[in-house]
Amino acid sequence: MPPFRPLALALAALATALTLRPAMASNWTDTLAAARGQTVYWNAWGGDTRTNAFIRWVGTQTEKRFGVKVVQVKLADTADAVARVVAEKAAGKTQGGSVDLIWINGPNFLSMKRQGLLYGPFVKSLPNAKYVDLSPGAPATTDFTVPVDGFESPWRLARFVFTYDSARVPNPPRTMAALLEWAKAHPGRFTHPDPSNFMGASFLKQALIDLAPDPAALTVPPTEASFRKETAPLWAWYDALRPNLWHRGRSFPANQSVQDRMLADGEVDIAMSFDPASAAAGIADGLMPPSIRVFVPKGGSLGNVSFVAIPFNAAHKAGAEVVANFLLSPQAQAHQQNIDVLGSYSVLDPSQLDKRQRALFAALPTAPALPTRADLGKTLPEPYPSWMTRLTAAWKARYVK
Repeated sequence: MPPFRPLALALAALATALTLRPAMASNWTDTLAAARGQTVYWNAWGGDTRTNAFIRWVGTQTEKRFGVKVVQVKLADTADAVARVVAEKAAGKTQGGSVDLIWINGPNFLSMKRQGLLYGPFVKSLPNAKYVDLSPGAPATTDFTVPVDGFESPWRLARFVFTYDSARVPNPPRTMAALLEWAKAHPGRFTHPDPSNFMGASFLKQALIDLAPDPAALTVPPTEASFRKETAPLWAWYDALRPNLWHRGRSFPANQSVQDRMLADGEVDIAMSFDPASAAAGIADGLMPPSIRVFVPKGGSLGNVSFVAIPFNAAHKAGAEVVANFLLSPQAQAHQQNIDVLGSYSVLDPSQLDKRQRALFAALPTAPALPTRADLGKTLPEPYPSWMTRLTAAWKARYVK
């Protein structure tokens, strides 16, 4: 290696760091002025029609109000957008990047943060951030235990729930031990998405939290020893569960959408979702029978905040900030929480809303299959991101031949 190479690397790292924190606009008026006329390319998972429709609505609102267009770049996997930003950085493209805004969580956020691929911190400069609890340790300040540090802006809440047909399952199993016994008594009537899919991985994480000897160990990166210890009860449980799964655990639905169709068609009796409103939405859309309901494990369930982030080289940073800010407006949050629209729970702190703003949420419609906040019980924090990576790899090594 040439003797000047370490210095060159250091200077390059410094240059990258400086691009992460450009001089902030002197005030929000300047940001709005810079954003007008921009088109924001929002890279977001495109597998849910209701979410896609909500993003289109956001675009109509931001264009009408602020002159900012939104184009959704529909992703099959968020990692695809991350890889694009990585490639652009490797090619020296530090400005004019193709990704303006990205719906990101967990391992992908950790990867981008570690590689210096994020713009910011920008969240506290958003006027509507005043409606969010950003105090230390609040849900909107961490992403799968990783501090957000203002590099991501929250926009919706997610909770892991089970969906079931109450006409066939009057008393659903509410612990992993009870689920195993139920599956033994009803072989072939339960399955989960393939863990290569986010929903299948979430099921494994939910089971791990329930069965791990020391759940606190899941909040830090796993070691070889801790991974063996904490997952041993999970694999023993899953070994007993697998022969009782649909197709005897030899094949799995590709994703939640496929499993939802199986539940609707009566092929299985219990499914799962990271959207507590999915059952009510499915009934309203005529995709699920009216007897579908939601239950949450007795000890609580995984929950997280969905965030948007702005890559370090985004071409339209001001426009992306305007979109992120609009997502935090009480109007947008109430609109998305409407079961007829999206049904995703708001990230806003109700104590920060005035009477008129709280009325927007109080007026929202309800449905028999729509759980209340109280119904959802305790929110369990996501494990550190590398737990999911190792968990799904270990599952594949053990059960995919």
